[in-house]
Amino acid sequence: MVATLQILAALSLLIWVILLVGRGQFWRVEAHQEGGAPPGAAEGGGLPPVCVVIPARNEVDVLPRALASLLGQSYGGPLRVLLVDDQSDDGTADAARITAERLGCGDQLEILPGAPLPVGWSGKLWALAQGVRRAEALQPSPTYLLFSDADIAHDPGNLARLVARAEAERLALVSQMVRLRCTSVWERWLIPAFVFFFCKLYPFRWVNDPRRTTAAAAGGCILIRTDALRRSGGLETIRQALIDDCSLARSVKDSERALNGEGRIWLGLSDTTVSLRPYPDLASIWTMVARTAFSQLHHSPLGLLGTVLAMGLIYAMPPLGLGLGMVLGNPLLSALGLAAWLLMAAAYAPMLRFYRQSRWHAPALPAVALLYTLMTLDSARRHWAGRGGAWKGRTYAGAPGAVPGRPAQR
Repeated sequence: MVATLQILAALSLLIWVILLVGRGQFWRVEAHQEGGAPPGAAEGGGLPPVCVVIPARNEVDVLPRALASLLGQSYGGPLRVLLVDDQSDDGTADAARITAERLGCGDQLEILPGAPLPVGWSGKLWALAQGVRRAEALQPSPTYLLFSDADIAHDPGNLARLVARAEAERLALVSQMVRLRCTSVWERWLIPAFVFFFCKLYPFRWVNDPRRTTAAAAGGCILIRTDALRRSGGLETIRQALIDDCSLARSVKDSERALNGEGRIWLGLSDTTVSLRPYPDLASIWTMVARTAFSQLHHSPLGLLGTVLAMGLIYAMPPLGLGLGMVLGNPLLSALGLAAWLLMAAAYAPMLRFYRQSRWHAPALPAVALLYTLMTLDSARRHWAGRGGAWKGRTYAGAPGAVPGRPAQR
């Protein structure tokens, strides 16, 4: 038994070494932060037209600040904002109208009442598709579309920087993982880890390499060339996707690679554009993760089993090896467990600094990983119970137990 534990601890240590040196430097947070406009970016006049599309369903609490941040952008080119009111019943559309009028930007905002959700679409993608259809009819026709969630407060220069990067580097898609709220106790413990796991799953350096197939985006802030979206087949090609942002990035990167031999997209971290969505307790974060975690595994029981085993080996084995080694009086087992745990903490520390959290949170990552593993298991349970993807009173189709003929919903 001791020999088996030593092998597992050594394997965990080896995995962390490989992750640190061979996983696209996913842990180097500072390397992926959005700064000023890249060299050679266009400034001043002649900037391309942009249309912002905001899908909103019952967002009255956060929309006014988010909308004001978009209407107050310092972008020097033509800018229109389309809000697609996805059948809200809390006064979202009225709040948007009042906000625009208060800022003197009533002519810059257009509010589209969302049409009933058709079969085979997720709610957010259906709302975005309606916005895209309207944007294509605008004059001047937008060169870029900015998909922004209704809970994102943009830095005043954010759009200008995104467009500058896209223009300078000839990118089809530019996306930002905005700073998530990290105020409550549970947010401080769990949110940095959420972003850390995302960066490990989709190393930004690989996403931004046009020769690699790795593709990802963060749905709260996606700037996309209108012609690139059209070349990829549009939102219709991913209309049932639960993880819509990464599905869109994959579709765009694949189509650009097929056409040009290179898939030029970019994903980074923002320190100044922020999410207003609160997660005040464990239940709210749990629901957010469980809604789509099993979808990430393509609803595969084998994928779920592999994930649970991998999370145990990568995150639980280091402290377990250290503890059992001390109990059993086995210095080698303790040393292997401690070394892996230290590497894990070192990899996590930059993300904690980014979120301005104590470095002493780093050793707790195994416990945080356990919680995320339980959320993933619960995501599978919900899917099998016919409640997969439940969000804002809607449930995605495709889960066992769903009523035949009911539309897929956000």
